[in-house]
Amino acid sequence: MLTTVKGLYELLAALPAQLQPHVDSQEDLTFLWDMFGEKSLHSLVKIHEKLHSYEKQSPVPILHGAAALADDLAEELQNKPLNSEIRELLKLLSKPNVKALLSVHDTVAQKNYDPVLPAMPDDIDDEEDSVKIIRLVKNREPLGATIKKDEQTGAIVVARVMRGGAAHRSGLIHVGDELREVNGIPVDDKRPEEIIQILAQSQGAITFKIIPSVKEETPSKEGKMFIRALFDYDPKEDKAIPCKEAGLSFRRGDILQVMSQDDATWWQAKHEGDANPRAGLIPSKHFQERRLALRRPEILVQPLKVSNRKSYAVCATAGFRRSFRLSRKDKKTNKSMYECKKSDQYDTADVPTYEEVTPYRRQTNEKYRLGVLVGPVGVGLNELKRKLLISDTQHYGVTVPHTTRARRSQESDGVEYIFISKHLFETDVQNNKFIEYGEYKNNYYGTSIDSIRSVLAKNKVCLLDVQPHTVKHLRTLEFKPYVIFIKPPSIERLRETRKNAKIISSRDDQGAVKPFTEEDFQEMIKSAQIMESQYGHLFDKIIINDDLTEAFNELKTTFDKLETETHWIPVSWLHS
Repeated sequence: MLTTVKGLYELLAALPAQLQPHVDSQEDLTFLWDMFGEKSLHSLVKIHEKLHSYEKQSPVPILHGAAALADDLAEELQNKPLNSEIRELLKLLSKPNVKALLSVHDTVAQKNYDPVLPAMPDDIDDEEDSVKIIRLVKNREPLGATIKKDEQTGAIVVARVMRGGAAHRSGLIHVGDELREVNGIPVDDKRPEEIIQILAQSQGAITFKIIPSVKEETPSKEGKMFIRALFDYDPKEDKAIPCKEAGLSFRRGDILQVMSQDDATWWQAKHEGDANPRAGLIPSKHFQERRLALRRPEILVQPLKVSNRKSYAVCATAGFRRSFRLSRKDKKTNKSMYECKKSDQYDTADVPTYEEVTPYRRQTNEKYRLGVLVGPVGVGLNELKRKLLISDTQHYGVTVPHTTRARRSQESDGVEYIFISKHLFETDVQNNKFIEYGEYKNNYYGTSIDSIRSVLAKNKVCLLDVQPHTVKHLRTLEFKPYVIFIKPPSIERLRETRKNAKIISSRDDQGAVKPFTEEDFQEMIKSAQIMESQYGHLFDKIIINDDLTEAFNELKTTFDKLETETHWIPVSWLHS
């Protein structure tokens, strides 16, 4: 590292020597010395540094007529004895490029870059001693304030001031101020829409005549709350928003910084990391919850059903456990631990709007985050999980399911399954020790919370695939799950890429293999749509399994970044 270099010029001068150990041939080294030793390059760099330094100082021009001064100097020198220095200076001052440079200097030095404000109006009524004249210079950005007509008095008043906007930055316009004139035009007989049109057509300085609000504004806290949007929003399509132009559009999963919650119906927010300080309007959490609850589509309140045809699973191999999935025709139950308490309507009570979040980065001594995979039956979720596991068996691990069926001769307890009695299994179910369980051919199968903890305790990333309704019950600080939805491509691509693929039709039927059918494809697409519409707000990432290799590479990259980069997690985890 270069620790003593102060500027770009010194850096360029030292660069060839710094690069010498890394250059293979003398020819390349000579090229570097020649290039970085070029005098013209050094001159340009020096000019760059000087300009950069002056820019920080914001200097005032010493002279406004450098060209005239040069002419006077040349005339004066003509009357002096012409020695070599005077001849060289006269020659230099007569060059066209020097004359052009001095001319440009004078043009810039004489120009006034401050905005030109109109004269103060002289027709202010004496009785209007509380009137305030405000001038704001309007550029391309909106002024950042909304207005409304007071229902009782009919006056036009400032409804809100957008955080970070021009009006807010000026500190001169406040909520409740009464607007009397805009650029000398009275507005008491105009509708808010007409006034907005006047403002939109105005350029440069805009003069407002305002009667200040008598009520004192309570200072709002600076926006430090961050939220993850759990739905898509386009203010242009929102009939309730008071000003569509002031709205902020966002997509599900976007991180927003809430700048103001002064209005119970419309918050002010901006996209996290956006350099533009101006906030936009978004529906408040309470308002959006109320709206969504009233118009929620029927598909969102139907419990997600497991496939009623087949269950697809990967055959058991040592060190790898297949997905815990049971088909309805072969099962009596397939439940999450909360559904054991007969809370089948738990999911439907939630209306996804926003979730308060905070940045999180895994520390070296911390356990890894739980990797949760969700997807419809047959999408290739198990194959992706298997590929990820075998890519590094020391880093990734999977849970070992519990079962009440008898152990077979080639099986070992704790490898393929953890074999327990039916009475103990039912006791554990009552004690909510399973995140999912089901019954198949009079035997119970289930994935326990302790099996997840066991993998994490070995300092491994636990890979878990579950039904989507189970995800919310894993969202705790202990597990910090990162949920990836494996989504199928279009049905046309499914027909093209899966035409020769096989599926395993059940868990214990000796691995009966059958080809995909058109009905399988239709069911996969429909199931994925229901999952995404009902549980999409719980997904941290969506990977489309169009090509298995590409999907695996994306999955692997995602888990790598999860361990090294900062991500947003719900604030509620910190208090759970």
